[in-house]
Amino acid sequence: MARSTKKGPYIDPRLIPKINKQKAGGNRTPIKTWARASQISPEFVGITFAVHNGRVFTEVFVTEGMVGHRLG
Repeated sequence: MARSTKKGPYIDPRLIPKINKQKAGGNRTPIKTWARASQISPEFVGITFAVHNGRVFTEVFVTEGMVGHRLG
């Protein structure tokens, strides 16, 4: 079942400060996260995430075509 439009997309609240910090500082190291259910918003474009798949971290570079999909 899909998430209601009234609630909006689920974006993990711990990711927002990390993204803002990386954009302000210009640091290009991948952002480690376990939040695979988090949806990709337009602010994520151009950022590399290290998403944990249960065993290892897989690096994912976010492009414009990924907006609206999940990190996992």
